[in-house]
Formats: sequence, structure tokens, C-alpha cells
Amino acid sequence: MGMEEIKIITPEELQQKLEAGEKLELVDVREDEEVAEGMIPGAKHIRMGDIPAHLDYFDKDKEYIFICRSSRRSENVCYYMQEQGYKVCNMIGGMLNWHGKTI
Repeated sequence: MGMEEIKIITPEELQQKLEAGEKLELVDVREDEEVAEGMIPGAKHIRMGDIPAHLDYFDKDKEYIFICRSSRRSENVCYYMQEQGYKVCNMIGGMLNWHGKTI
């Protein structure tokens, strides 16, 4: 029984979608001090450890793109959320590879 593959998006693909005006559900799971260094505009900040307590924020009809520093934590969150029945996507490479705008 292997875990189902997690869908991925590259930072470049994400940047193109945002620049094209696509409405995306972005969730940044980093810690407060990391997010203070800059977040992708429009992303919602929910720390990885707080995700289980915030499941009521998520809608099973929407797809969420999870973001962290290097994409390791966001991948863990994606597996967890997928098991809960949510549609997820991991931004591979994380913020280390994000060259778009930050706020």
C-alpha cells in the first residue's frame, strides 16, 4: 500500500498562474519568523503544527497549494491533507526557489 502521489507545481509555474490572474488557494505552512521574511501575495499563513486545528478553513471542493521553505514540510502537510480527503498540490523547491513577488 504506497501512499498516493502528491501533485506538484514548480515556483515558475505558480508565478505564471498568478501573473495570469488565476485565483489560487495558497497556504504557507512555515513558522512566523520565516513568513516575516516574505510570503507569496495572497497566501494564507497556517503553521504546519496548526493545520490539524484549522481543518474547518479548508473546502474539499477546492485545491490548495502548500508552500514552505524547501518543500519538505509542505509535502508532509500534503500527505496529511490528502489522507483527510482534500485536494492538494505541493510547491516543489519551496520559497528558496521562489523568485516572484513577496509581501
